Amino acid sequence: MKAVLCKDFAGPDGLVVEEVEPPHPADDEVLLTVHSASVNFMDTLLVSGLYQMKPDLPFVAGTDAAGEVVAVGRRVKRIKPGDRVAAFNWTGGTGAFAEEMVAKEWRVVPLPEEVDYSIGSAILHAYSTALYALRERGQLARGETLVVHGAAGGVGLAAVDVGRHLGARVIGTVGSDAKKAIVREYGAEEVINYATESIRDRVRELTGGKGAEIIYDPVGGDAFDQSIRCIAWNGRILVVGFASGRIPQLPVNLALLKSCSVVGVFTGAWVDKFPEEHQTLSRQIMEWVAQGHLKPCVSRVMPLEQARQAMNAIAERTAIGRIVLKVR
Repeated sequence: MKAVLCKDFAGPDGLVVEEVEPPHPADDEVLLTVHSASVNFMDTLLVSGLYQMKPDLPFVAGTDAAGEVVAVGRRVKRIKPGDRVAAFNWTGGTGAFAEEMVAKEWRVVPLPEEVDYSIGSAILHAYSTALYALRERGQLARGETLVVHGAAGGVGLAAVDVGRHLGARVIGTVGSDAKKAIVREYGAEEVINYATESIRDRVRELTGGKGAEIIYDPVGGDAFDQSIRCIAWNGRILVVGFASGRIPQLPVNLALLKSCSVVGVFTGAWVDKFPEEHQTLSRQIMEWVAQGHLKPCVSRVMPLEQARQAMNAIAERTAIGRIVLKVR
């Protein structure tokens, strides 16, 4: 089968497209033919050796896919051949940028007929993270103010979409004025350009000095530094990632002064530790997408052979929402 291989941690430019042996499902795994695969910022970190875990080399790149099940392991009960599914495999090995992939049964979710494969491939990583972070970890309440950093990217735009659906007043932060329109379209009441404005000052201004109850932060770095200074009393800062490249340090006296919480969000590990909860949450997301309550943004569809270009666009922050690779 055709696949995008990472043979060393040289980043997207080091990837190659080659013919490899197709994978075989273990007893607790599902094998699917991949129709579409979305490109995540996490994928660029994995192939650069910068993620928290390093897969064994060589490995097939990609984490998020949608397609049709062709075989299942003997212990798989919920999924059967012929099912339309979305799958997420973040441990490397046989990833999503290939004609076939395998994933653990609990990382595979049925894809409703109303959702096409391109959109389906863009759901699990971004939207599961958003709902798990906002509802389970952040305990977001209707009417609270939610600030989403990196709001025009795949993970950020999903958080804007989910936050709006849960009844939050959403404020997005972006790196350029060109990205403001899409964030507003997805439900943000206000959008801050952090390249020209102070996040801390604008959030305070927009909340009448109170600050935001929840801040969703997949960026880290300066965005986190300013977040701790504009979080509301008893607020929650959700640490989702460090797309800026800098892991921030926290003066804990600031957490004390605001009586606020800094809450870690590691969806990938949560999926493995609490598979039943993940299945329930992800099926809820699929239902909301099928009903039109959520609308994952796919800005570009590219052929599998252009995986390097797609990943570079994600790494360079030029993409809006998700880029999807068309495999079949």
